[in-house]
Amino acid sequence: MRLIALIRSILHMGWIFVTVIPWGLALVLVSVWVRGTPLWWFAVNWMRVVIWGARVILGIHVRVTGMENLPVGETSPAILLSKHQSTLETLLLPTLMPHPLAYVFKKELLQIPFFGWSMARLDMIHIDRAARARSFLKVVAQGKLLAARGVWIIMFPEGTRIPRGEQGVYQPAGARLAIETGAPVIPIAVTSAKCWPRKAFIKYPGVVDVSIGKPIPSVGRESKDLTREAQEWIEAEMRRLDPDAYRS
Repeated sequence: MRLIALIRSILHMGWIFVTVIPWGLALVLVSVWVRGTPLWWFAVNWMRVVIWGARVILGIHVRVTGMENLPVGETSPAILLSKHQSTLETLLLPTLMPHPLAYVFKKELLQIPFFGWSMARLDMIHIDRAARARSFLKVVAQGKLLAARGVWIIMFPEGTRIPRGEQGVYQPAGARLAIETGAPVIPIAVTSAKCWPRKAFIKYPGVVDVSIGKPIPSVGRESKDLTREAQEWIEAEMRRLDPDAYRS
């Protein structure tokens, strides 16, 4: 089984490289004339290609619940706070959402050939982790502008990919941004590490659950309390979706 999984993983990695190079170059070229929402959906189509490859080549299927919990309306704001276990949800979540997303990420990712170059042309929020105070002011300023255009901000409150069955420290930046913008927090639980482990090359077939929680209002809230409420929902949902990982 491991040998088969290795072969599948090699094939899927090849699929990513074969598609990201022409798509990335095309996106950079198209961005000279096209920006904003149309360019975002152009990028998302590549992510759909990668997820299609994950299903066909790797045997990874996705089961989504809670789509009815997403805000309705072209300019309805939202701050998505998601569990982060692997690269899979980074590529998957944009393909599920009805709105363009803006990731908050470290600026070093812009140096990745083709992928990073493409991200630099999209409406994302890249920050310098060494200058946290200045970075948060940038997140708030850009977040308000993007939210007014109907772009949803997505953040991983644990800050990095967390191994299956573990819990990181939830940072309040996402809740603070929600309070600043008046947008509700949408908590998301993702069991991606069941099939696509953190920092692992070999992926395995199976079902990845994505569970979207009900909006948590941010108006009049304290960031610590709002963060705690989102954390409690996400972690409880993770244990419901993947109980084997949390038995200890």
